[in-house]
Amino acid sequence: MGAVPDTITPASRGLNRQILSLALPALGALIAEPLFVLADSAMVGHLGAVSLAGLSLASTILMTTVGLFVFLAYATTATTARLFGAGRRTEGLRAGVDGMWLALLLGLGTGALLGLAAPWLTDAMGAHGPVAQAAVAYLHTSCPGLPGMFVVLAATGVLRGLLDTRTPFVVAAAGAALNVAVNAILLYGAGMGIAGSGAGTAIAQTAMALALVRPIVQEARGAGVGLLPHRRGLRASLGSGTPLLIRSLSLRVAILATVWAATALGEVSLAAHQVVGALWNFAAFALDALAVAAQALIGTALGRAQRADETASQAADETVEEADTRNASATAGWSIDELLRRMLIWGAGTGLLIGVVMAAGAGWLPRAFTSDAGVIAVTTPTLLVAASALPLAGVVYLLDGVLMGAGDGRYLAGAGLVTLVPYVPLALLIGSGAMPGAAGSTSGLIQLWVAFAWVFMAARGATTYLRARGTAWRH
Repeated sequence: MGAVPDTITPASRGLNRQILSLALPALGALIAEPLFVLADSAMVGHLGAVSLAGLSLASTILMTTVGLFVFLAYATTATTARLFGAGRRTEGLRAGVDGMWLALLLGLGTGALLGLAAPWLTDAMGAHGPVAQAAVAYLHTSCPGLPGMFVVLAATGVLRGLLDTRTPFVVAAAGAALNVAVNAILLYGAGMGIAGSGAGTAIAQTAMALALVRPIVQEARGAGVGLLPHRRGLRASLGSGTPLLIRSLSLRVAILATVWAATALGEVSLAAHQVVGALWNFAAFALDALAVAAQALIGTALGRAQRADETASQAADETVEEADTRNASATAGWSIDELLRRMLIWGAGTGLLIGVVMAAGAGWLPRAFTSDAGVIAVTTPTLLVAASALPLAGVVYLLDGVLMGAGDGRYLAGAGLVTLVPYVPLALLIGSGAMPGAAGSTSGLIQLWVAFAWVFMAARGATTYLRARGTAWRH
């Protein structure tokens, strides 16, 4: 695990290199996670349609559960980055250790509850008979891996706080390879069927957790930090993570409202929505990677500004006016303002580039997913709408990352709830056919994606931009 750099170079090229050095490995780690589901789907698919349908249902439940606890990564990134930036290395490692303990405890509890609730959840989602049995079998064998999954999130956050995104990338890539190997043994060699796929994923995630925890434990021992959990630290980690959990829930509500509306528009619209959503989510990986870099760099910069403030405030000959001038400079200097501007340029530029590529391929990209002429006809114009909003999405993702890096979770939680106000009623109106022209498959889905990609994303952008342009989040 690399040491934390003492300074962030103000030179444009140096700053750009640092952004890329964090974002590219983060992108690799983000892509590795969907590879687990892809590998499982490819291998389970050879067992038959029933097993594949069961995997689709079970993985949806599992990934939704894990997605709600992604705050474990965000919260630990913000906390550790700020403490390390402030030169409080021991406290940063202490916070990281407590964050991983909290992840382990939450994983154990969630895994037990999900295992018990698996039959009820599959029934609630409309699955019955062999498909439900297959889904429950996968959930029962994959649930023991939830503690590992959660620890991976928290440990990744600690390493990001140390400005190390390479280690999570290497571990994620190795974990994806291990998942394929273990799945092959359990599915085909041991004849466990879909249950073997769940067990293989659990084993791979547990191994990843151990691999990520190891360097952090070594750092903690070297700094004289105890490895047992502290009650105060657990409470602090939970307190900083709860607002981000609320934010995650608000995003899930928006996604569920979008899926409901697409379903209500008919099977052609739903199929086209799946294609557009898959391409949008793929683009989001690149934007998310930049947001990860923003979290780490902003958290570190704020920590360094705090350290500069504390050091200078000890000067006995400093006047109040000089202190005010110095505090403003330390907080609003290049290390924060220039970093913010540069990251936003990267976000908007990356979104624009991906949007241009997506728009250029709108005529043929849908054919990679389906040969149905009706679905292609609906997908192509909808994809153009999605592509047009990607520069905006790039800014939104970056501003999210900035505020997360600043530990501004409470504001993000409130903002997340506010953004649902204009979007959810609009999505429901479109899905119910109450909006003029929404009855047709093409026009209805286009309206839905205008609402999601422009109304919802614009609401997110407005709330985060208004916050970022102020200074309250810097303290």
